[in-house]
Amino acid sequence: MNTSTSSAALVRPQPGTVRAWVLACRPATLTAAVAPVLVGAAVAHHLRPLATLPLIATFLGACLLQIASNFANDVFDFEKGADTIERLGPTRAVQAGLLSPAQMKTGLWVVIALALLVGSYLIAVAGWPILAIGLSGIVAAVAYTGGPYPLGYHGWGDVFVFLFFGLIAVGGTCFVQTGALSPLALFCAIPVGALATNILVVNNLRDRHTDRSANKRTLAVRFGKKAVLVQYCAQLSVSYAVPVVLYATGRASWWILLPWVSAPLSVSVLKGVFSEEGRALNPLLVATARLVFVFGALFAVGLFLGLKS
Repeated sequence: MNTSTSSAALVRPQPGTVRAWVLACRPATLTAAVAPVLVGAAVAHHLRPLATLPLIATFLGACLLQIASNFANDVFDFEKGADTIERLGPTRAVQAGLLSPAQMKTGLWVVIALALLVGSYLIAVAGWPILAIGLSGIVAAVAYTGGPYPLGYHGWGDVFVFLFFGLIAVGGTCFVQTGALSPLALFCAIPVGALATNILVVNNLRDRHTDRSANKRTLAVRFGKKAVLVQYCAQLSVSYAVPVVLYATGRASWWILLPWVSAPLSVSVLKGVFSEEGRALNPLLVATARLVFVFGALFAVGLFLGLKS
């Protein structure tokens, strides 16, 4: 992340190339799509044997929705003036001239079409409730920065990230496998959604000054740095508390405490979030996304091995 201008130019994709599209997909953010599917599948395994093809389709659908959200954010933030030459975050394809707004919108519709195709299979497997989940996910992906009332511009981003990357993603994964909505899955969704929301917290903390200029009223703009740092800490604390609650209540064996192996990583990221500003937060954005995956994978293993009947 902390490369020089000359070295950054060496790895800059050419406009319109495959590498430009890969950059627009923002692969580092896909951890937020994968982690809830892992956790939801682990809970479902406790209830019945996992069906492989629906699980693969769920992974693919989650990643496609995340990419759709990334494409929508890229083009609509540019069009609304939130992404300018003063941008502090990682390269955005449209703002950097790597893809035109028209190309990005075409890519967005292609990804949405692929998500609908995968969703059609999942509907055939698990029924029409999946249609509601899929359509709401598509609407949220686009409406986060697009449309007449962009959610991210009115401070609703944190709520919707928690819902879609936590409760809906974990609960929906479990529903595909079991045909039922599990209260346990919803409880286990809390840490995944909270940690995914922390990715947004770091992003908004970094961009709070430019967002204010673009009239993007995130929580960091509305309430300031101290408030969102408290939010980051609270969401981190809740995430690590959930496995402890499952163990303390006898719902799971000591395996459920595996996520605590990631505690040193979380402490390191937390220190950086408190001490850094501006572009220096970019590596911590990536580290928070990595923490989502590491915690989620360990939590899934703990659920897989430790849940009791």
